[in-house]
Amino acid sequence: MRSKVKSLELEILSAISGIFIAFQSRVNGELSHRVGDSLTAACISFLSGFIVVSLIAFSKKSVRTGFSKLRAAVSNGQIPKYRLFAGALGATFVAVQTYSVPVIGVALFTVSSLAGQTVMSLFVDRAGLTGGGRKEIDKARIISATVTVFAVFISCLDRLNLSEFSFFAVLLGLFAGGLVAFQRAFNGQINEFTGQSFATSWLNFLTGCTFLLILFLVKSIFSETKIPTSLNGPIWIYLGGTIGVMYIAFSAKIVQEIGVLVFTMVSVGGLLFGSLLIDLFLPTRSVGVSIYLIIGIVVAYFGVLISGQSRVSRR
Repeated sequence: MRSKVKSLELEILSAISGIFIAFQSRVNGELSHRVGDSLTAACISFLSGFIVVSLIAFSKKSVRTGFSKLRAAVSNGQIPKYRLFAGALGATFVAVQTYSVPVIGVALFTVSSLAGQTVMSLFVDRAGLTGGGRKEIDKARIISATVTVFAVFISCLDRLNLSEFSFFAVLLGLFAGGLVAFQRAFNGQINEFTGQSFATSWLNFLTGCTFLLILFLVKSIFSETKIPTSLNGPIWIYLGGTIGVMYIAFSAKIVQEIGVLVFTMVSVGGLLFGSLLIDLFLPTRSVGVSIYLIIGIVVAYFGVLISGQSRVSRR
């Protein structure tokens, strides 16, 4: 009985971690609106996370040991150097997120990025980028990818004729989700050598920050983009990176107890439900919740469940 209660508690925490990520989208979107530039907002978000994860990473001996193992793996050619730059993919996701969320809302961005991630994961597995060689793609996962893409269409159905609707922002969400599929594959390989989620995360934040800062400098040369001299607004809009670190801490602990599959199913449910609540009670400007969006969220989660059942059947 006690084990069942503990399992339920962990599943609730998994759902909460998904809500964290939904809230992170809202936070970064609001930051983008306040500073007036999505790239600047992404830089601030990533830097805040980098500071927090650095304090954690370098205070733990086990994490420092993980770095040493990774350096040895790179030196021995066990992992390609380009895969160490997975953080640049995550940084691009955040940059897209800060641009798209104020335009289309948290829920629609979540559905579109989830669809992109589901579709691209098919190609990632088929190419063998997750390690362990190429993987055959079964019909269930193809159906899952199709269903999640269809969910995006349903979610947009009532907005297609609106002049202010940005289909481009939806496409960016699909693209960003696809990048996450590659990032997770590369991070999985990195984590095999570090053995520490915070070591892998620190490397992600380091490469992500570097990538964004280079883009910012290039943009500032060719435009009027300037470094903000003051930060205005409530403190919560600067916590996007910190929320990401909290998610890492939650997921690393919970996955050990309930497994990756259960955590993914429950946390994605929390992510989709949380994004809907945010658009209902803390919406971005000019973003409303329609019955089509609600149906789209349900359909998207149905697609995720199909994928989850496929993984169970292969075990």
